[in-house]
Amino acid sequence: MNEALNISRKEQIEVTATSLFQDKGYAATSMRDLATGLGIEAASIYSHIKSKEEILQNICFKMADEFFAAKEAIEKKNLPPIEKLKEAIKGHVKVVTKNAAASAVFFTEYKHLSEPALNEFLQMRTHYEDWFRNIIIDGMKQKKMREVDQKFTILTILSSINFISNWYKPEGKMSADEIGERLSKLFIKGLKS
Repeated sequence: MNEALNISRKEQIEVTATSLFQDKGYAATSMRDLATGLGIEAASIYSHIKSKEEILQNICFKMADEFFAAKEAIEKKNLPPIEKLKEAIKGHVKVVTKNAAASAVFFTEYKHLSEPALNEFLQMRTHYEDWFRNIIIDGMKQKKMREVDQKFTILTILSSINFISNWYKPEGKMSADEIGERLSKLFIKGLKS
């Protein structure tokens, strides 16, 4: 399960836990499962982490940081709405496909976070979705996009992109760039006025 021997034990724990959380779900994964996956005693894990939830928090917030880094890079370009949406979709696809297992955990297992981490996570997600929504609103104001229900449109776009984590394979027929390009063209074609 741990291909890279040059990563720290803490990173090995996170990689193994990510795979288990994706396959079995957070709630169904025990510390014993994690220890077995690592080939160590369960008690040894606690010298590297405090709890199973700490691992989940690390996965979720690292992924959130990656999505926000992609967002910030796009914002620096000062693009018109159509181009910004295209880059936002492509950037989101790149983050999702960079680590599909962590993405799958991020999208489905966050609900197991406890407070205050859950609230912080949900606020970050809302802020990110609002960024996409504002791109659509700007496009409509500038008459570059037709009038649409922004919430429905953003949820449709993000749901489609997020689901990539369930089927993407790096060795598959399409690269992450090709997937991002195709999806952005598909959505933008439907939005152009």
